[in-house]
Amino acid sequence: MPNSLKPKTQNPKPKTQNWFACWFDTPYYHILYKERNYREAQVFMDNLTHYLNLPEKAKVLDLACGKGRHSIYLNQLGYEVVGADLSENSISEASKNQNETLHFQVHDMRETFEDKFDAIFNLFTSFGYFENDEDNLTTLKAMKESLTDYGFAVIDFMNVNQVVNNLIPDEIKTVEDIEFHIKRYVNDGYIYKEIDFEDQGEKFHFTERVKALTLNDFKELMEEAGIDLLDIFGDYKLKKFHKTESERLIMIFK
Repeated sequence: MPNSLKPKTQNPKPKTQNWFACWFDTPYYHILYKERNYREAQVFMDNLTHYLNLPEKAKVLDLACGKGRHSIYLNQLGYEVVGADLSENSISEASKNQNETLHFQVHDMRETFEDKFDAIFNLFTSFGYFENDEDNLTTLKAMKESLTDYGFAVIDFMNVNQVVNNLIPDEIKTVEDIEFHIKRYVNDGYIYKEIDFEDQGEKFHFTERVKALTLNDFKELMEEAGIDLLDIFGDYKLKKFHKTESERLIMIFK
């Protein structure tokens, strides 16, 4: 892990100093989100790869891959897949599934890859985490520069308008006998999720913070990055995007 991404104990605000580098590397992150609908995710990737008409054995990058479940599925579809994530623990777990056409590596999404890919997938709101807004632009440029001349990139982000309008401020979720107390709110252009729980007599607190990027925000960033936005969808069945109703904001670009 780059030194710049390691938690800095001397920082007076450790909760907001690259929170993702800490939270995503804990087992509790994966416990809390273990019930995500992976069948729906597989249908999404079926639809997406069909829409993109990727060539046989195309090189695909799953950027922010977590433990690699979707990288594995993409590999089963016949693609040569690289799964990349900042979390060393997640990559260690994902690497147990490596084969000749499926590899995993620790990687900061702000950095360009030496290899070039026919498709880059950044799925399930794995964008907009950074402390510095400039890093969002840097990430988009890195994605563009990591594509082949004929490659496509996909960002699957939340539809901020729909999320904010339907925000659940307080929720208690029990998973594996752990009671997660979750608070959600919007502040200064970010959507926050405060997560408190206790396990084995120890109390834990984590904060998720994601930039509330709208379609117009992405368009401005992409224009600055020299990116061509080709298509926009509003759900995993690739239906038309509606500003207030769609659950997702799915952007295809190159």
